[in-house]
Amino acid sequence: MIVLLATQKPFAPAAVQGIREIVEAAGHTLALLEKYPGEDELKAAVADADALIVRSDKVTAAVLDAAPKLKIVVRAGAGFDNLDLPACTAHGVVAMNTPGQNSNAVAELALGLMIYMARTQFTPATGSELLGKRLGVQAYGNVGRLVGQKAAALGMKICALDPFLSDEQIQAAGAEPVHSVEELYASSDYLSIHIPALPETIGSIGYKLISSMPKGATLVNTARKEVIDEQGLAQALEERADLKYVADVAPDCYGQLREKFGERVFATPKKMGAQTAEANVNAGLAAARQIVGFFETGCTKFKLN
Repeated sequence: MIVLLATQKPFAPAAVQGIREIVEAAGHTLALLEKYPGEDELKAAVADADALIVRSDKVTAAVLDAAPKLKIVVRAGAGFDNLDLPACTAHGVVAMNTPGQNSNAVAELALGLMIYMARTQFTPATGSELLGKRLGVQAYGNVGRLVGQKAAALGMKICALDPFLSDEQIQAAGAEPVHSVEELYASSDYLSIHIPALPETIGSIGYKLISSMPKGATLVNTARKEVIDEQGLAQALEERADLKYVADVAPDCYGQLREKFGERVFATPKKMGAQTAEANVNAGLAAARQIVGFFETGCTKFKLN
């Protein structure tokens, strides 16, 4: 089988080497496409591929049309909004992600962003401490739980909302259960977002929720920019001079927000939650192992469609 590793933003050399070793040890061939300029190059490369590994690369219906032999695509990472799942299903392609492999890297970044904003972006101005503050976690999955655990070690009080977990499961993972998104926002000094970008979540965090947060609150987004209603965010920041917003994914209106609200707003230059050497390797190797397992035993443990 031909396994195509297609990454506009390449893996670290160590990760590529590890992926190659896993794929070739199983008797398959690894093809490599890195730093390609656009979809046309991906379509050409995928023509002979039986399997595909991507990072944030978009796997569209057009790409799938160009891949008649493709049986599986694995997104090396947790988020999978770059995969057209209905098109994958229509083409008979199994789509997977690699949940948990980037979780620690994202969780550490979320805590780092909280500290950065609490200490006024490391300017000489007087900052504040995280000790004793209430952290709300929206979605208590792999990343959310790690954020909660690390924040608890700093003395924060943790509450969480997750419709897929029972109160007992949330409590066992070290957080106080919260039963509505309105309660979560209204009671959190810091709010860490970990929901995916789905039709029901896109634009779901807007003026009403943000403006309900306690005095001096900070909203932390290491998920997806699409879940934020940017107009509502701007309005809340305009009306509440005590609120702050920090993100690992810059909103479309970031320039205007930064100009208007200064150090109350910050976004990393690029999405960097998973940009650690460890996460880079972990996600790539997991994707390779999942493809090998799929061909050897039919395993579809992390199937998305």
